[in-house]
Amino acid sequence: MAVPIAVLDCDLLLYGRGHRTPDRFKLEDVTDEYLVSMYGFPRQFIYYLVDLLGANLSRPTQRSRPISPETQILAALGFYTSGCFQARMGDAIGISQASMSRCVANVTEALVERASQFIHFPEDEASVQNLKDDFYGLAGMPGVLGLVDCIHVAIKAPNAEDLSYVNRKGLHSLNCLMTCDARGMLLSAETHWPGSLQDCTVLQQSALRSQFEARLHKDGWLLGDSSFFLRTWLMTPLHIPETPAEYRYNMAHSATHNVIERTFRTMRSRFRCLDGSKGTLQYSPEKASHIILACCVLHNISLEHGLDVWSSPTVGQMEQPEEEYEHMESLDSEADRVHQELLLTHFS
Repeated sequence: MAVPIAVLDCDLLLYGRGHRTPDRFKLEDVTDEYLVSMYGFPRQFIYYLVDLLGANLSRPTQRSRPISPETQILAALGFYTSGCFQARMGDAIGISQASMSRCVANVTEALVERASQFIHFPEDEASVQNLKDDFYGLAGMPGVLGLVDCIHVAIKAPNAEDLSYVNRKGLHSLNCLMTCDARGMLLSAETHWPGSLQDCTVLQQSALRSQFEARLHKDGWLLGDSSFFLRTWLMTPLHIPETPAEYRYNMAHSATHNVIERTFRTMRSRFRCLDGSKGTLQYSPEKASHIILACCVLHNISLEHGLDVWSSPTVGQMEQPEEEYEHMESLDSEADRVHQELLLTHFS
């Protein structure tokens, strides 16, 4: 009988008397204010995640007291939104650091599996037109299908010899390429690119470029900043505007593209594990990439549930490496033609 007794008393040995163990922590036992302050999201949102991910998180286990999907989700949300070391967050819900790590891994993979469900470009004609109309309503820029930009997320050094993740600031990071709509909803997210790659190189090698080059998204374009080259499907700012039409174009471009910059700021504010203020993500590049993508999925789900993307205050964050914008003449004559036609038709 010694073995069963040891198993039954393991929580007492690990946490001491009065500590919440996984089966004692219930959502209904705490207030909404507590849930938002500790885990970043209200009760109904967490219940939705339990329904969405529960099957993945209830897989057979050899544990005598398996951790409920509810507790696993709280553990992961606490880590994503606080950026705290896992041991500290594990203490808040009564699980060990090893269990906390497993919870974060389980929830992260469950969210990553659903990335294509929540992060995608609209496909039907009516939704595409609504996308363009929303962008046009911001600053009068026509034909916009999305805003594209890159964001760096700090990670621990993979190893001493690997310099591919060292960015221009000398820090190890992942350079994440994302696009969003006029509300800040992500339409694509590629979170695995090494930090040493410039934004234009990331785009050149990306699945996003392949989609647009293959004309899977027709009759429109993305807006990108000066770190990218002009393409028929990617409109960039004019380096030195000279005419009134060129100034109007640049102003509309800047006002519209600002949405993705605000989206990045609020994502780093909501998901403090991304902003670098509590330290780098202490994972391999692959695992860190999955955590970032999981946060992207949660970002979109939160927007679908009416949680305002702009409501979170901006906080200290990782300084983003500045791209060296070397103005180079476009080698794409068709892109130049499309650009000039846009200027003449809509801004002259």
